[in-house]
Amino acid sequence: MPKLPFALPLILALALIFTLTAAPALRAETKIEAKVDKDDAKPDDEPVLSVTAHSIVVGGKTLKYHATAGYLVLKEEEGKPLVGSATPPPAAAGTEKSKEDEKKPKDGLKPKAKVFFVAYTLDDVTDPATRPLTFCFNGGPGSASIWLHMAAMAPRRAALTDEGEAPPPPYQLVDNESTWLDRTDLVFIDPVSTGYSRPTAKESASQFHGLKEDIASVGDFIRLYTSRNTRWLSPKIIVGESYGTTRAAGLSDYLQNRHGLYLNGIVLVSSVLSFQTIEFTPQNNDPYIGFLPGFATTAWYHKKLPADLQAKSVAEVAALARTFAGGDYALALARGDALPAAESQRIAAELSRFTGLPAAFYLQRKLRVSDFLFFSQLLGSEGKMTGRLDSRFSGIRYEPGTDGFDYDPSDEAVNGPLTAAFNDYVRRELKFESDIPYETLTNVGPWNFGDAGNGFPNTAEDLRKAMTRNPYLKVWVTASYYDLATPFFAAENAVALMNLAPSIRANLRFTYYEAGHMLYIHRPSRIKFKADFESFLNDAVKQQPVHAAAR
Repeated sequence: MPKLPFALPLILALALIFTLTAAPALRAETKIEAKVDKDDAKPDDEPVLSVTAHSIVVGGKTLKYHATAGYLVLKEEEGKPLVGSATPPPAAAGTEKSKEDEKKPKDGLKPKAKVFFVAYTLDDVTDPATRPLTFCFNGGPGSASIWLHMAAMAPRRAALTDEGEAPPPPYQLVDNESTWLDRTDLVFIDPVSTGYSRPTAKESASQFHGLKEDIASVGDFIRLYTSRNTRWLSPKIIVGESYGTTRAAGLSDYLQNRHGLYLNGIVLVSSVLSFQTIEFTPQNNDPYIGFLPGFATTAWYHKKLPADLQAKSVAEVAALARTFAGGDYALALARGDALPAAESQRIAAELSRFTGLPAAFYLQRKLRVSDFLFFSQLLGSEGKMTGRLDSRFSGIRYEPGTDGFDYDPSDEAVNGPLTAAFNDYVRRELKFESDIPYETLTNVGPWNFGDAGNGFPNTAEDLRKAMTRNPYLKVWVTASYYDLATPFFAAENAVALMNLAPSIRANLRFTYYEAGHMLYIHRPSRIKFKADFESFLNDAVKQQPVHAAAR
């Protein structure tokens, strides 16, 4: 490589300084490679964002957009620690300043964590108030946003079969014909410890690992992103999946109370608002009731039901199973060992009819078969197990004939393609570089669920309060017939127990898909998901004033 003239490096350095300090609109036209902060960097340094230009054809129309990948730094205001943070109390008067005190930034804001995100923003929008902004995240807790990002809504996605199966490696990236970008800007958030997000040097990750702590940190990110990108007047939507729905429900109340940020809509994908509906624990009958219709639809899919039920549609089977589960079965479980033997045998026969498992198997277990037992038993005679996230999938058992849950065949189907696609995409197309591993799903235990005296984790009450105070907040719950991680009937029961006022209940809707937990890996469901979102968005952003003033 030829040597540069002496003056040229100086000119390039000055140009770089100008680029990094230019207005966001100017930086959006420039490709900037982001670098991971080193531990010895100044604590209040803001990492440089990588901004790249792209285009995609959606519905015959070319959309030009820019993608932004990088970090926002969450900071703690002096005297106002983040919710649940491990910030020590202030020093007593007259105490000598420590070396740590001397290093505090002059603005009084102490960096706590770097939150990684990828945002997609449509070009040539003159008025941001006309352009919706949608924040997206997955669940876990401990999951990055890779699933919604690389399989559902972004302009690019990992290539899968139409049913959602993995093709042979190596894998491919393709344009996403069902991207939501034509209707809304998108921001995919990786909570602290997931993806590339990490606490700053000498900060403990545990201060972000909890129900309230997580809600606060993600809520503060949303506030910061909205402010820095001048999007306070844009319609705002939140999309959460799985534990992300627990987070989203909590955020609805937190954003209103803490930041005065009112949402237009919340999308709960594969919902769990109350953990009482999914935790198989002693004396908790709710999961057995909530999972039964999902067991029935799964048995229907694998052709394990009697001929009369097998001849019905999956929706009809689900309806019949709901009636039995919420009626005779719920009453039988409530009676415990006081249930007469003849009635127990009748209920066991009905359970066998709806699930394909032997009645004797139910009698032996006091009419209670947990999810993991069901996964191993339904196809046990074939030496296979069903998927948990998507019970359409099946896999060969490690140890056929046992009750153990070896692995989730539906998780294995998508983990490889999505992980490979993202790791290539983030460097090759988004121009973001980092040598730390991108944590798609990491262990964030022990997760602080709060006071055990309050029972199971439940953010349904947060959502009820937010919806009641904000009569414009629309909520959409997606439910899938083959989701045995957050079953559709359990989600319906949790919502019913919110006891919403009729006028507020009208703001909440359910839609159903013949898919699993990650409904969008199934091509027909992904197409329907996009169409259903367009309907929901129209309702969320086009509303008439609610007249609440007394006359």
